[in-house]
Amino acid sequence: MFSKKNRLITIIIISMIVGIALGYGINKSITDNNPKIEQSYIKQLSKGNPEVEKQLAISVAKIEKANLKQAKKKVAANYSIFSDMFLLLIKMIIAPLVLSVLVMGVAKVGDFKSVGRIGGKTIIYFTFATLLALGLGLVIVNLFEPGKVMHLELPDSTAEVGIKANAQNAKNFITHVIPDSIIRVMAENEILPIVIFALFFGIAAASIGEQGKPMIRAMDSLSHIMFKVTNYVMSFAPIGVFGAITAVVIQQGLDVLGGYVYLMACFFGGLLFFVFGILFTICLVLRIKFFSLLSHVKEPILLAFSTASSESAMPKTIEQLEKFGISNRIVSFVLPLGYSFNLDGSIMYMTFATVFIAQSYGIDMSMADQIKMMLILLITSKGMAGVPRASLVVIAGMLAMFKIPGEGLLLLLAVDQILDMGRSATNVIGNAVASAVVAKWEGEKLTPKTHI
Repeated sequence: MFSKKNRLITIIIISMIVGIALGYGINKSITDNNPKIEQSYIKQLSKGNPEVEKQLAISVAKIEKANLKQAKKKVAANYSIFSDMFLLLIKMIIAPLVLSVLVMGVAKVGDFKSVGRIGGKTIIYFTFATLLALGLGLVIVNLFEPGKVMHLELPDSTAEVGIKANAQNAKNFITHVIPDSIIRVMAENEILPIVIFALFFGIAAASIGEQGKPMIRAMDSLSHIMFKVTNYVMSFAPIGVFGAITAVVIQQGLDVLGGYVYLMACFFGGLLFFVFGILFTICLVLRIKFFSLLSHVKEPILLAFSTASSESAMPKTIEQLEKFGISNRIVSFVLPLGYSFNLDGSIMYMTFATVFIAQSYGIDMSMADQIKMMLILLITSKGMAGVPRASLVVIAGMLAMFKIPGEGLLLLLAVDQILDMGRSATNVIGNAVASAVVAKWEGEKLTPKTHI
């Protein structure tokens, strides 16, 4: 009845519901059974002095609140073990996945002799669209501040280390960015040094021609293997979601659910603005029939939305874009490259999600840090696959880089399936627009066929 993918989605949803129910039950039980000091005893201690009685009542209330909080935290720790396990599995795949996909992406783009004029125009548009998507994600999350509704506590391990790294000077930043050992930075999941190495490696592999092709193929194989490993890891997602949701609801009660609703409203509002505001304006300026384009790719959009996978819609998208009037030479080049370099919905999500998690823990990311993050993501987002939850790997790297608790990733995972559906649909629309833009720049008239 259900496909393997849909079964996983269903199990994740069930895990979330069970986690909410169990967390609420435990939360209520702890609250109801939390030891309380009788009011009569307070009166007895105050010896009839109203002022003393008032102060004692305030002090007692603070103690009871602290005890209740500690009791909930202690019980929640038993369930967060499951989320910790899943988090470690996510961290396990970050370094090899980022290295392999970036080397592949750079190798493809680095060979400008083969991609020629179309390649240059494609990369220019991809970079422009990426900056718009990253910037919009920051604007939305800073404007509406969805993370501040969550009110989560910092994990002890992170709190001990310290959160802010604003004291880092230019020299320290540069020496940190440049890897002294690729083995070390991969072991420590330091994303930016891995990116620097991948840039050098990818360009070098592409530049030496035939000798570099075996290594490029090896990296291609590694990337496919890591995507398969990612699928295996995602099999444990229901366990991670169950642990994360249960632990959060135990500590926060059902109030935390309001944060999820607000989060989804903010993000989907941002996606709609990107599609019908930014992409529409781009098409309007270049005289591309935007709504006709949407009509042609409506089936791929629905497929991507239902499967939460941009790549699942690629074959149908190619077919429909050719019916829209874009030549095969443009579509066959721009679209496959776009599924690694121009995932607008996923790219917007990276800045949005990272700052959201920081807000959830009360971490103030300065504007300088956010701009730095945006520029880093301008590079690290390239080569990301259009498969479910691929963006979470990049976000995990950003959290580590800015010393934001990785546990926050699991908060997103609880509703990520819904968010991923919106991201994937936006990715398809973004790549359809990209193909039309490049075709327009190449002088194609874009005369849609009457039959869709």
